[in-house]
Parts: sequence; structure tokens; C-alpha cells
Amino acid sequence: MNAPPTLSATEITTDRLQLRKAHTADIDGLIELQTDPQVRAHLGGPRPRSVVEQYFDANGISAIAAKPGTYVIADKETDRFIGTLVLDRRSADLPGHVTEEGSELELTYLLRRGSWGAGLAFEAATAMLRAAAGELPDQPVLVVTQTANERSLKLAIRLGFQCIGTFKAHDAEQTLAVADLHSFKARSPLSDPR
Repeated sequence: MNAPPTLSATEITTDRLQLRKAHTADIDGLIELQTDPQVRAHLGGPRPRSVVEQYFDANGISAIAAKPGTYVIADKETDRFIGTLVLDRRSADLPGHVTEEGSELELTYLLRRGSWGAGLAFEAATAMLRAAAGELPDQPVLVVTQTANERSLKLAIRLGFQCIGTFKAHDAEQTLAVADLHSFKARSPLSDPR
């Protein structure tokens, strides 16, 4: 059985951000995300720069740009690369699911260190999840993060995800959080409780 589709929008904008497909000018930022020890502190550590560069030399940007649900977070005014945001299907082979068949939507995000603490991940994730809620049927959305990653857990909770359990993977305790996709639907003016 094929997994249901993920988000098909090619661009989503917010007040400060543009979520768009990656292009060649983003490669330096993408390499930085994979090689920065602080960014990758809860993701198994930094990857060797030579390995990441070889990957992009061999595959180009299309390996990332062609994947549905995969976006670069860029500054809306300058188009400066800030990070990545992905809404993809969690492989049934991995631990951490809320349905028997697995393949639930999973939200992942990585931002350059200089962009931390400004609410950009919250703004980008909210916009993406609202777009997905308008396009896809209601279903669970997962966030899986190392329990030690307090920033990521706080963001998931702020977005409305509920922590429902933990499990061991990659030699660390992981927290599984879930939300219903349609809980992110933007309220229409008629349903605004004000």
C-alpha cells in the first residue's frame, strides 16, 4: 500500500518568511546545517563536511528540491537561507507511531543557529501545518525529538502537539508528540471567538 500524499504546495509565505523549494544558492546553508555541532547536537552530531559536500556534488540540489513537503525557510525580504522544514511520512520501519500501519505525517525542522530564538520555526511550522490542514484529510501529525532537546520539545508544545510517550532510538531517549492535522486549520472570521 502506498502512503497517502504529503503537502503539494510549492511556496508558502508568512509575514517574515518564505517557505520554498531549495535552489543552488542554498547549498552552503544546507551544508552548514548538516555540519554545525550545535544544530546537530540532538541529531547524532555533525556530519563530516566532506561527506555532505560529496552528497551535493553527486546529487545536486534536486535531491532535496524535488521531494514533496520539503521546504527551505528563507527570509521573505532578502531570500536568505534560514533553515529547512519538512512534512513527510515517518517510515513504518522506525519506532514511534500512533497508528498500527505507521507512515503518519511527521514534522521536522532545522534552523541555522543565528536564527534561533526569534520565533521563526514556530511561524514557519504554523504556516506549513495550516496549508497541509487545508489540503489533506485530517490525520495525526508527529514530532519526534530527543527528550534532551528542550528547545524542540517547547516548540512542539507551543505548536499544540501533545507528548504521548518516549522510546529509545539512536542511543538516546526520544519523545513522541502528536497533534491532529485539522487542529491547525486557520479560523475563518466567522468562527473567531473574539
